[in-house]
Amino acid sequence: MKNFDKSYLSDKVKFIAGVDEAGRGPLAGPVVAAAVIFPDNIFIDGVNDSKQLSEKERERLLPEIISKAICVGVASVSHGVIDTINILQSSLLAMKIAVGRMEQNPDLILVDGNKSFNSAIPVLTIVKGDSKSFSIAAASIVAKVTRDRIMKRLSVYYPLYLWENNKGYASRYHINAIKKYGASPLHRKTFLTRILNPFQQNIIEVENESR
Repeated sequence: MKNFDKSYLSDKVKFIAGVDEAGRGPLAGPVVAAAVIFPDNIFIDGVNDSKQLSEKERERLLPEIISKAICVGVASVSHGVIDTINILQSSLLAMKIAVGRMEQNPDLILVDGNKSFNSAIPVLTIVKGDSKSFSIAAASIVAKVTRDRIMKRLSVYYPLYLWENNKGYASRYHINAIKKYGASPLHRKTFLTRILNPFQQNIIEVENESR
């Protein structure tokens, strides 16, 4: 994976930022993106696509990634924005903000997937980049750990949905809880159309406006 990133280094490309997001699929909470730039001589054993790692492995790797990176940028986009501009545009927005929050401007941005955001800095999309690029894989870990921690914190306020376990994803328990108790203010309403009928959706609208 490190060699993949090094293949893009040149006289004009000294700093490569790997970028990835976490949380496109969940029914609740934000989407989170991270951007990471490493020195070209740094390797961290175990860094891989975050989906291939256990939660314990991701948590173990996060501090090492942060300590050995030149810089890390993280950004989240809320459920409300997701409902307004859709999840793809929200993911790309989070990625762009994450890159903008880094202390070092990259010369090249490698983005996981096949969609990119507008940027004055050259951007390359890499399909399955989180399993090919060291810096994208690291970004996927940072984004995943950050989002999981956000959902664990939010679960304290909405304990009915067990977000501390499902992180807002559509587990059977989570779907049944939404059907039984309705949606919370932090659910993505545009993601619930197959779970709640239009009448139930209207009730949620009224209840949320009264809070």
